[in-house]
Amino acid sequence: MAEEGVRIDVWLWRARLCKTRALAAAKAGEGRMRLTRGEASGRIDRASRTVRVGDEIAFAIGMRAFAVRVLALGTRRGPPAEAQGLYAQIEDS
Repeated sequence: MAEEGVRIDVWLWRARLCKTRALAAAKAGEGRMRLTRGEASGRIDRASRTVRVGDEIAFAIGMRAFAVRVLALGTRRGPPAEAQGLYAQIEDS
């Protein structure tokens, strides 16, 4: 049975958007990330929040703002080329 969702900290680590899972959990716990699923949007305030394929996540790393769409959940923290296939950056319109 395929996974329907994965914890946000695990996904950020697999997608190589955070260097360690501990940093990903801390980033999620700050409450400064936004998750959009369909028409619903809400703040991520804990590392155990589930993300699914099709979700959009907005957050900042340092002074750079990112908005990404989840394309895949991944099964491991693979090489950068594999990690880049887990998301697509959302362009500002």
